[in-house]
Amino acid sequence: MVRVAVVDHDLCKPHRCAKECVRFCPVNRAKRNRAMGLYAIYLSEEHGGKAIINESLCVGCGICVKKCPFNAIYVVNLPDELEKMVVHRYGVNAFKLYGLPLPGRDYVLGIIGKNGTGKTTSVRILAGEIVPNLGRVGEKVTWDDVLRHFRGTEFYNYFKGIVDKKYRVVHKIQNIDIIRRRVKGTVDQVLQRIDERGMLNEVRKYVDLDSAWGKKISHLSGGELQKLAIAAALLRQADIYFFDEPSSYLDVRERLAIARAIRELPPKNAYVVVVEHDLAMLDYTSDKVAIVYGEPGVYGIFSKPYAVGAGINHYLLGYLPAENMVIRKEKIVFRVHAEAPERELETKIIYLTWSDLRKRLNGFELSVEGGEVYQGEVIGILGPNAIGKTTFIRMLAGELKPDEGEVPTEAYRISYKPQYISPKNYPWTTVEEALNEITKEGIAATDWFRVDVIRRLRLHKLGDREIAQLSGGELQKFAIAVALAADADIYLLDEPSAYIDVEDRFTVMRAIKRVATVRKVAMFVVDHDLNVIDYVANRVMVFRGVPGREGHALAPTDLRTGMNTFLKDVGVTFRRDLKTGRPRVNRPGSYLDRKQKAIGEYYYVPRAEEVAEEE
Repeated sequence: MVRVAVVDHDLCKPHRCAKECVRFCPVNRAKRNRAMGLYAIYLSEEHGGKAIINESLCVGCGICVKKCPFNAIYVVNLPDELEKMVVHRYGVNAFKLYGLPLPGRDYVLGIIGKNGTGKTTSVRILAGEIVPNLGRVGEKVTWDDVLRHFRGTEFYNYFKGIVDKKYRVVHKIQNIDIIRRRVKGTVDQVLQRIDERGMLNEVRKYVDLDSAWGKKISHLSGGELQKLAIAAALLRQADIYFFDEPSSYLDVRERLAIARAIRELPPKNAYVVVVEHDLAMLDYTSDKVAIVYGEPGVYGIFSKPYAVGAGINHYLLGYLPAENMVIRKEKIVFRVHAEAPERELETKIIYLTWSDLRKRLNGFELSVEGGEVYQGEVIGILGPNAIGKTTFIRMLAGELKPDEGEVPTEAYRISYKPQYISPKNYPWTTVEEALNEITKEGIAATDWFRVDVIRRLRLHKLGDREIAQLSGGELQKFAIAVALAADADIYLLDEPSAYIDVEDRFTVMRAIKRVATVRKVAMFVVDHDLNVIDYVANRVMVFRGVPGREGHALAPTDLRTGMNTFLKDVGVTFRRDLKTGRPRVNRPGSYLDRKQKAIGEYYYVPRAEEVAEEE
């Protein structure tokens, strides 16, 4: 066995602890080792007085992991054979990456996995932005060393093209906010300037940039900025295209349009790689998928490429057959609501009602049909961006008063997780301080909440990290946990899946369902990931209209009716995967697409056997 030991130097605070990791280490306590000056863990002045673990001496007992008061240490035992696959390590006791996904000219490669397991690192290596050090920390590793390492494999020719500059690379980065700070001018000016392929009008149509065409870059919304970044990448003449999380900030219609653009617009024989957490979009965009698994922040291992449908199913079921590897104990399986009456509420007790509503705000007008929510029910909210979903949620929360109609929520305690989160919204300085406070009483004090929410979302690992220093995904998970921990009657969660990976999304959805069921309260969830809404919602509200001008919200309805209404507006059909039950997008014009549209079933196919025969 080989040891992978990681010390998070942001969390390691030797000046505030009793050096438990050093004192309790059995290797350090052995007299013979002390006499020879052999220590498995010690404090290094070279590393700012932080703890350093000698992996060759470490026995993997895990005592230091349990004793560290700041949860700064991770020690994992892995098979010796994996060491042949080491591609990169960030430093002593830092993250370690095993293997890489293999791009190909004749297919679009999707990458799926937990945050912190090396997806972005692998993309940067494949893009030539990082020279992989092959695990040789402290050595000067060159591209010649990398080529020698990969000689005789399919990666050799790929990296040879990168090194010899035969391949031009375009990388649509994950953090698109950088564009707003570094690029000046209007959308049309920027895209005209970089249109190397003469496809400006075609790309503009595919990604639907008409509403943002003359806007200054600094004035763009998150969705408009995302579409600009993708359009800019597609307009470049390149041999390799990387798209890192292209669905962020986009609604369902925009996501599917972007997926079509990524599939159809790159040059023939170009390498195309997509990193994505939205399973429906990844399924629609990719031909093959590589799965990365491991311990976030500690190590990541890439699987062999699978056919996209089989690969996503393996990921959801938690077992990779080619590697004979279990990557998760629990399976993620969807229930087909239309065929599963047991998913209906046991008793339908009306919990909250609202009348027909109307609200005018900054030139936008929203009308909402009167409706009700039942005790213990989760209402999913669907619709395009700028159609009034957040406005409706804010009326439920009491932040906005309707111009017409009434939302009688004054007597209810409201817990609201807004779409845009700021550390300034919270009264605590550190995560540890917040967790100690919110888990004192109520449902958050139960073992279930501590294990299935706090620990599964890895919030306990953040220790005394300041809330202001959390990443986007960490802040999102923290905000969700705080919202669910509140002793409330109505919970409002606006885009809870933003920035977080697939597994954390389903952890959050399970928590939402359990809180609603156990506390017999009402939940409203706004999200653009149809897999999320399908998994968590009992009924849905569909918003229609003209984005930015007028919106109309239909009353809550069953999932089958609501999803059919929504997808008919979008013009897309979904089928069900026979193994996991997850929704899968049908290719436009395919046999199933045409048949489902003909019978008016855009989301649920009546007979699974019929689908099996047709596929």
